[in-house]
Amino acid sequence: MRRSSNSSKKTAQSNSDLFRSASSKASSKESERIDSLFYSYANGSTRLIDPEGIETLCADIEVDHTDVRILMLAWKMRAEEQGYFTLDEWRRGMKELRADTVSKLKKALPDLEKEARRLSNFADFYSFAFKYCLTEEKQKSIDIESICQLLILVLGSTFPAQVNLFVEYLKSQNDYKVINMDQWLGFFRFCNEITFPTLSDYDAELAWPLILDNFVEWMKEKQK
Repeated sequence: MRRSSNSSKKTAQSNSDLFRSASSKASSKESERIDSLFYSYANGSTRLIDPEGIETLCADIEVDHTDVRILMLAWKMRAEEQGYFTLDEWRRGMKELRADTVSKLKKALPDLEKEARRLSNFADFYSFAFKYCLTEEKQKSIDIESICQLLILVLGSTFPAQVNLFVEYLKSQNDYKVINMDQWLGFFRFCNEITFPTLSDYDAELAWPLILDNFVEWMKEKQK
């Protein structure tokens, strides 16, 4: 009986080793395909997927380069520079999406959007969207025109009334030329916490960015 038990253990161990070996080979093949896909879009001289490469990628997955899902793809990769994907960023994103072909990446986009918009993830995506648009070293703010476009892209489908009015306010006012991260995050908090459009629970004495105090005053004047 003891020999039989030992034989069973050896057989189980052998099967386990075979499974691990097969899994390792499959993983290696997947990694090779992910890398090959990267180099099909990368600029050979920079070894980066640059804006031209991203345009080609967008055409292949049938998504406009201004589509929010491209920004979500950058978020998934944790891309650091707008308009560029490094090999490490690409590997990170594609492995998490389990996409080693154009077809698989295209099919993964709906689930990626659901993931980014999930309550537990959206604040992180919203914050990333601002930082991703800081295109110069030591840049800490974004011009009003770009912010308006970004708000519509990132938040427009979730809080359309708030975004539309805030964009209208930003375009009509002359006090602010740029928006910083604190103001960007403040507006997200405003959308989540303040009853709209009555603004009945907005308290200017609390720690709101001044631009939101001004926005609320503008709205109240508009409602008269």
